[in-house]
Amino acid sequence: MAACSRKCEEYYGKFLKNSKDLKTNACVAPSRQLPKHIRDALKDVHEDVSSRYYGCGLVVPECLETCSILDLGSGSGRDCYMLSKLVGQKGHVTGIDMTDEQVEVSKKYIDYHMQKFGFQPANVDFVQGYIENLHAVQIKDKCYDVIISNCVINLSPDKRAVLKEAYRVLKDGGEMYFSDVYSNKPVSEELKKNKILWGECLSGALCWKELVQISEEIGFSPPRLVTSSFITVDNKELEEILSDYSFVSATYRLFKLPQGKAKEKWQVIYNGGITGCEEELQFDANFTFKEGEVVKVDEELGAILKNSRFADEFLFRPCEKGDLSSKCQPKREIIRDPFQLAQKARNQHQAPNSGSCCGPKGCC
Repeated sequence: MAACSRKCEEYYGKFLKNSKDLKTNACVAPSRQLPKHIRDALKDVHEDVSSRYYGCGLVVPECLETCSILDLGSGSGRDCYMLSKLVGQKGHVTGIDMTDEQVEVSKKYIDYHMQKFGFQPANVDFVQGYIENLHAVQIKDKCYDVIISNCVINLSPDKRAVLKEAYRVLKDGGEMYFSDVYSNKPVSEELKKNKILWGECLSGALCWKELVQISEEIGFSPPRLVTSSFITVDNKELEEILSDYSFVSATYRLFKLPQGKAKEKWQVIYNGGITGCEEELQFDANFTFKEGEVVKVDEELGAILKNSRFADEFLFRPCEKGDLSSKCQPKREIIRDPFQLAQKARNQHQAPNSGSCCGPKGCC
């Protein structure tokens, strides 16, 4: 792990000065248009912090007021400062990063942002450490409502350890919401040794099926796919090295649900009270909840909504056994493969008069 960590520290701390130095769009590709309240929060982030941002997707889940949030691989602190405004004075955000240079940048602007937001005491802090070992920086069990990570887990040589630590520090009902890079097949050991490909977030990528296996073995609910888009490599030398590999930038959400609770099918009605999602909530690639509309959900999603911070945002009606009505027996395709979703978005984008590939909120 030390060798891989030094490789990443050197690439992100010394080689990259800003996002223009990147050789692929893996670490800068947006996943969908951001809601206005998030765009407004981003505008308040200091320019020096934003210019050293290397994220690969949207890592801002909904319903964050008063939440405690941990950002794994917080880099320059851009997402942390944005989130600190969203959670408000009663919430708190902690960023952890392994590179001294990035942590130094993030800490430098704490007073600037707290004055801008009008928060005292500060509701954000940063620590230098490794996401595989949160114990080392005294992060206790069950102390966070939400964990985010933006194009970082692929840089870790021990992804199981990262997910295991995330599970440990999440509260029951807590969520890990993260964007990362996934490959169409296992990456060879030879490619993993390429410093540039590793630093560009490609050669450390998992296959998406590996994510499903590891996360469920640790105890998370099955991963829910949110967005996905293909990654382009705008460098001929790297393109030749990668040959028949394909990569996507995908956002998933994992939930840590209380153990031993019975799971049921539900009809749910969204109340419409979440900031930025007043009319509809795009929960993942498969479910969008419109205010006041009755939607049937299966046992898996029902348990997530009823045992997480979303519980107060919905009304729940049980589906009676033997109920064959359309509300309790809908047919829908559940997309879990990020390559399938990325291809679907690409096809819709290329179709004549197709409009936006992600509906009213923008294109993947």
